[in-house]
Amino acid sequence: MFWDAVIETAADGVKILPFLFITYLAMEYIEHRAGDKAESLVQKAGRFGPAIGSLLGAVPQCGFSAAASNLYAGRIITLGTLLSIFWSTSDEMLPVLISAQVSGAVILKVLGIKILIGAAAGTAVDLVARKKHLQGKDHGRLKIEEMCDHQNCRCGEGKIIRSAFSHTLQIALFIFVISLCLELLIGWLGEDSLRMALAGRTIWGPVLAGAVGLIPNCAASVTLTQLYLEGLLGAGSMIAGLLVGAGVGLLVLFRVNEDLGENLKITALLYGVGVVFGIIMEAAGLVL
Repeated sequence: MFWDAVIETAADGVKILPFLFITYLAMEYIEHRAGDKAESLVQKAGRFGPAIGSLLGAVPQCGFSAAASNLYAGRIITLGTLLSIFWSTSDEMLPVLISAQVSGAVILKVLGIKILIGAAAGTAVDLVARKKHLQGKDHGRLKIEEMCDHQNCRCGEGKIIRSAFSHTLQIALFIFVISLCLELLIGWLGEDSLRMALAGRTIWGPVLAGAVGLIPNCAASVTLTQLYLEGLLGAGSMIAGLLVGAGVGLLVLFRVNEDLGENLKITALLYGVGVVFGIIMEAAGLVL
């Protein structure tokens, strides 16, 4: 059973490589052509920061959530704008859905839900906070290139094809490992038993998916998306985890923002809102 699962998973992995590479090539092009413009736009957004931040966060760009953490540490953007970007960040969800040839309508629904929740919740945070952020009080910025070096994605090298190829191999490996584990788990427990354990919990599904979303790297979004594609995770649970998942944004925030208590509150708010919306969607029986 093990080798059958390995062969089947590897064959499926090879099929998605072209889709992943083309997707990452487009993402790298967007990053290099529009990355600085997006950062500048969110800085100048003012009270519309959460809405604009949510829209820009949904655009697949390497390091945008990390850039948002830097901007917030310097009090250049508001807390609501930071969180709206975190909530809408796509991370690796979009390439995985595209490589699985999911319909465009489903992808647009997922992105639309994340954008709307990010914009609305971020605006609410700013309204409740009623606090003006100080301009120019920089707590020390971490260059996005430093974080990319740590993640070995080579985003800052300016070599679009090489970077896209690197991303493709990394995510393909993640998908292979996760898919293989799922195949073995399904073979051992049975598909019906596993589906009931993961998707049959209105509350605990989003709670657990949100916890996975807190993992500060691409493994989280890949895992959540793959579980959904396998039919083992409900739409609400997947959305909960993807809302919480902010890529490396949280990791950068804890590194550049000196106030640990504030960072913990931001993390709790990020997690709480994602889980609450996930529970609501699961309870409503939402199907994408």
